[in-house]
Amino acid sequence: MSGRVIQPAGGSASAPAARPGSRGGLALAALGSIAFSGKAIIVKLAYRYDVDAVTLIMYRMLFALPLFVLLAWWAGRGKPALTRRDITVCIGLGFSGYYLASYLDFAGLQYTSASLERLILYLNPTLVLLLGVVLHGLRPRPAQIAALALSYAGVALVFGHELDFGGRNALLGAGLVFGSALSYAVYLVFSGAEVRRLGALRLTGWASSMACGFCIAQFLMLRPLAAAVVAPQVLWLSLLNATLCTVAPVLMVMMAIERVGAAITAQTGALGPVATILMGVVLLGEPFNAWIAAGTAFVIAGVWLLARAPR
Repeated sequence: MSGRVIQPAGGSASAPAARPGSRGGLALAALGSIAFSGKAIIVKLAYRYDVDAVTLIMYRMLFALPLFVLLAWWAGRGKPALTRRDITVCIGLGFSGYYLASYLDFAGLQYTSASLERLILYLNPTLVLLLGVVLHGLRPRPAQIAALALSYAGVALVFGHELDFGGRNALLGAGLVFGSALSYAVYLVFSGAEVRRLGALRLTGWASSMACGFCIAQFLMLRPLAAAVVAPQVLWLSLLNATLCTVAPVLMVMMAIERVGAAITAQTGALGPVATILMGVVLLGEPFNAWIAAGTAFVIAGVWLLARAPR
């Protein structure tokens, strides 16, 4: 759960009929995107209190676990119980999409800026396309190739700027965050059929609950219990991360999809990188210049073109 939400495969076709122009739906999509983007800011603030990624993600998932269990129960009311296959699928998808992706993202934020992290994560649609080429032999269209080139050129611009003052740490951080994006893309590729079968909210609730278990178990295996003693600020930031930047945006984005469709909701997600950059400048003192502005514009334009390209 690195600040993203499950999207039904195939775009808006799997969502209820959208009502274009619904102000409520657009507002929910915008608020969900901005709330997701706040995750990186909160993590960067928490790292100022001498806490590591394993402990920090444990607290985030510990606080989020009851909410995701409640979501899974609520979404499953009146439906058949999960089969053994369903449980196995939820464990696998939870490991890839929410545990591994979240841990790599948290670890990467120790070494890279929130702005670059959000741009790399925003590359998810391009990675889904590339996985389709590798796994299923799909042949991308020229418009899709151009969109890919534009997106990665934008990331290269911002990364090149960050490499100047971050050195090897910037390379390590970007690599970890890219691994997070790739792990979540794998989740998206293999979750489409399960979304249609179990429902997006139910699958999200169960897969996220499994991921919470993985994160808590990871802490218990790698850290002594004494490591759970952290500054009070870390606890409050983790609680804020679990609620405002994790569970709440999941619900807001799903409600937005019901009202305006997945395509419009996904396009509204372009607010995420912009919001992260603005919050990074104001709250973290991160730099902002023409290179970052140009790179951000390239990435957003590339993903927007990819969404509109013929499939």
